[in-house]
Amino acid sequence: MADWTELPPDLLHQISDYLTVYSDYLRFRVVCWNWRFSVPKIPHRLPPQLPCLIIPLYHNCRCGLFNFSDNKIHFLYLPEISLRKRPCGSSHGWLTIVDETPPILLLNPFTRAKLWLPPLSTFPNVVSFDYSRVGREYLIRTPTGHIYTRNLRQMRDSFVKKIVLSSSPSNPNDFLAVAILNHSGDLAFCRSGGGSWTFVDDAPSDCEDVIYSDGVFYAVDKYGVVSLMDLRGSRSQVSLVATERQLAGDIQYLVKLGQELLLVSRYLDIVNDGMEDELIPVMYRTVRFEVFRMEWEGPRWEKVENLNEMALFVGGNSSMAFSAADFGEISGNCIYYTDDYSDSDYQEQGEEPDMGIFRLCDESFEPLPYYSGGSHSRRRLLPPIWVTPNPC
Repeated sequence: MADWTELPPDLLHQISDYLTVYSDYLRFRVVCWNWRFSVPKIPHRLPPQLPCLIIPLYHNCRCGLFNFSDNKIHFLYLPEISLRKRPCGSSHGWLTIVDETPPILLLNPFTRAKLWLPPLSTFPNVVSFDYSRVGREYLIRTPTGHIYTRNLRQMRDSFVKKIVLSSSPSNPNDFLAVAILNHSGDLAFCRSGGGSWTFVDDAPSDCEDVIYSDGVFYAVDKYGVVSLMDLRGSRSQVSLVATERQLAGDIQYLVKLGQELLLVSRYLDIVNDGMEDELIPVMYRTVRFEVFRMEWEGPRWEKVENLNEMALFVGGNSSMAFSAADFGEISGNCIYYTDDYSDSDYQEQGEEPDMGIFRLCDESFEPLPYYSGGSHSRRRLLPPIWVTPNPC
């Protein structure tokens, strides 16, 4: 019988170049010592990858990983996103994680590479931080000058809404990070290697989402008003796109689709209205989405009735678009969404997580494959988040 472990290195290298799914590439390298030694850790060529769903779990410092390529749930040992830690962003394959300490961690869950962003205590509206002031460790200043306190858990759960990166931080000297602050919607940014956060001058408040494309950050407020932010120079440059306000929609997302800019409006409804128990938090459920395309000659938002073969992925991640013609595991004209507005544990409330697939053609919903009967969906601690496999 042929000994496959003795295949020549140049042939193994050629075979590996035909592997288009990162998980297949990883499996290829662990077949035996010779295959692992002959194939580089980072692929020379790897096409865009479908996002996976990271599911934080309660126990054993593990998280679930749902992969569309094999329609299965896998488990990763990732203590960095275990109990008392909260993912607050996903960009270019890296997760942003906050916990009950000031430092902000960047983690590549597939390579275990780590990098640190400036801590929470360096945001310009944080007046002071002191561990000895138990239960009120942070002093925060509002835009109107009012001072209030926040404890460690409150800062972890509600200070930062989302952090978006300009590029993969595999090159630690060449990326920018923008943070959306909860409640105010103000924007702050830091440069790689910097020691603190800075407010974006003239940025709009009430920001809902941020994406990066072609050298600038795009920000959208709750009314669908877009700003372009160039943060590469010594002073931030912000320009407003003067569109009419979109007065509907509870959450807004921006998605870059080729050269087009899309606005995704998410509508929520209360599912436990009328409950008299004040200890039970109000629970919401997504009831529909609407999609709009930016017409720059207006400028104005034009409603999109059909995404054709394109599928959009929104939530706590930096929003993404993929073609179902290129990835048979997903469906076109759909929005794949996760809950990015609630950090409560749905199991305690007897509710399924607010996530699934929205079909634009008939405005119908269906569960994500993993959550249609998956036995592990009940062990969730925090809302899952999309992350794109990136080996670098």
